Amino acid sequence: MIVAQSNIRWFRDIHLNDVAVVGGKNASLGELYSVLSQQGIRVPNGFALTAQAYRDALTAAGAWDKLHQLLDRLDKTRVDVLAKRAADAREIVYGMEDLFDACRRCFASLFTDRAISYRTDKGFDHFKVALSVGVMKMVRADEASSGVAFTLDTESGFRDVVFITGVYGLGENIVQGTVDPDEFYVHKPTFSQGYRAVLSRTLGRKHMRMVYALGHARTKNVPVPRSDRDRFCITDAEVLEIADQSVKIEEHYSSSVGHPMPMDIEWAKDADDGHIYIIQARPETVASHREPTSFETYNLKESAPALVTGRAVGEKIAVGPVRVIADAHDLEKFLPGEILVTESTSPDWEPVMKIAAAIVTERGGRTCHAAIVARELGVPAVVGAIGAKEVLKTGSVVTVSCAEGEAGHVYAGHLAFEATRVEMSDIKRPRTAIMLNLGNPELAFRTAMLPNDGVGLARMEFIISEHIGFHPMALVNPEKVTSKQAKRAIQRLARNHPHPSDYFVEKLSEGVGVIAAAFYPKPVIIRLSDFKTNEYAKLIGGEGFEPKEENPMLGFRGAARYAHPAYAAGFALECAALRRVRQDMGLTNLRIMIPFCRRVEEARRVLEAMANNGLKRGEMASKFTSCAKSRTTSSRSTHLLSCSMGSPSGLMI
Repeated sequence: MIVAQSNIRWFRDIHLNDVAVVGGKNASLGELYSVLSQQGIRVPNGFALTAQAYRDALTAAGAWDKLHQLLDRLDKTRVDVLAKRAADAREIVYGMEDLFDACRRCFASLFTDRAISYRTDKGFDHFKVALSVGVMKMVRADEASSGVAFTLDTESGFRDVVFITGVYGLGENIVQGTVDPDEFYVHKPTFSQGYRAVLSRTLGRKHMRMVYALGHARTKNVPVPRSDRDRFCITDAEVLEIADQSVKIEEHYSSSVGHPMPMDIEWAKDADDGHIYIIQARPETVASHREPTSFETYNLKESAPALVTGRAVGEKIAVGPVRVIADAHDLEKFLPGEILVTESTSPDWEPVMKIAAAIVTERGGRTCHAAIVARELGVPAVVGAIGAKEVLKTGSVVTVSCAEGEAGHVYAGHLAFEATRVEMSDIKRPRTAIMLNLGNPELAFRTAMLPNDGVGLARMEFIISEHIGFHPMALVNPEKVTSKQAKRAIQRLARNHPHPSDYFVEKLSEGVGVIAAAFYPKPVIIRLSDFKTNEYAKLIGGEGFEPKEENPMLGFRGAARYAHPAYAAGFALECAALRRVRQDMGLTNLRIMIPFCRRVEEARRVLEAMANNGLKRGEMASKFTSCAKSRTTSSRSTHLLSCSMGSPSGLMI
């Protein structure tokens, strides 16, 4: 195969309007290299073989007639026939010579099962579609890390965050879903104001690293040592660098088309120079295209122990019989309406995924192939569900729930559930400001897209119990913890932090920060922890720090605890977390409510303790948006909430 010089275009000479010549990906790379490199976006240099080179190659090989024989009148619903003819088509395109091996592999990718099925569904002519090959300088991510960044939340479609995933080695493991990646969020509005803080982090398993290999395979997976799995694959500074480049790319594309354009971006870190490079950028086409005309919710009406748990994709619930797929040879057995259970999926599986009621994979994160396709199809998926192939048996009926936050669960049997659809046009906003109750950060982005005027009550104790699990004083004084099991848990917890208490501050600030970011700049009122002593005692390591009370409901709780020597150090951690949210993250829309405040003197002591811990009234006062003006209060005013039916008073500052 000889390529004419006219069929080669260097990145410096390619722009967005060259899609017809070099395809969308190469046009985007050329735009990034030729234009955005001046703004600090690093893109490896390279060139593209034009779509005409593909046509010339197939003409020279006499491939067109043979391809017509295979693809004309193909019934794509027969999965086994589709797979056989697609393989034959790829063989025709690929040829037997080793010359230009990589280019032929790219050309042959036009005839995968997935590509053929997609063109059939869309009504595209197989023989009017061509392919351009991109060739760029190699980024040595095999010895560093790589990943994907979206300039929105992929589940809810929330636009004010950059969502970043990363793994060690080559990024193919993220796309194929073979590795559970690290995940990070950065809040765009405060980032644009100059605040540099990671909003939240989730540590992935990252048990394998894809590296280059000799021979025909070209790549291979090797195990990742425990010490590397237990830490994030990139630093906070690198997360913020990726976020900065992602925001610049989104702004450029948005200005080019004249409207907001959320982006899907691939990045790679070079082990040789330590720099982050952007290796692909394209418009996001799923979450950003959802019509915000209605709001659909799913709720389980029954409860049962979860058989397996992973990351939720789709926010829906589905019921059906399980079909465990060990490899591609089992796909022909799959029936419409079954639950697809497998280790991971690949692009060639999409014809089967389209008829599945739900998808469950043992590996992968929220940007893996299974997750992306599930979103496109509107099918609930649970990814990274360890042990699913062993626990779930073919033929057994299960309920797959992705409607309970970030965690997705698979339950035995057919559990009753309800689906509610509300048309936005049917909702009339009252003159009274409507503020929501919300304690679960996992629901924040989606909930914030409802009509609202902010959060009137966010309960800190939910975040402590569900996302941290440890008693604050056990992390302040781990040497005083008596339980050996709790001691081991704390030691593991502190492996990546100077002191266990730093973990508490980090996770609490992330939980509160996600809620504040979701509704920014609308007011979010966070209520300080209001556990009763018996509830505090149930936290890990908590039993030795709590008194035994006859009536915990009216005992040592709320404002009475915060300045007391028995909990003052724990309260200092709560204050440190809230200070980080307001000062480091820039989320000054966060306001604080002090619960169970029974006496004025008690209120004075708590306010003094807060001031001593860096939360002084009136500093960094937030500005509420106009939609909430009817409930706006001065940051210096004090409200004693009324008592009724024995409920405690509270102080809001």
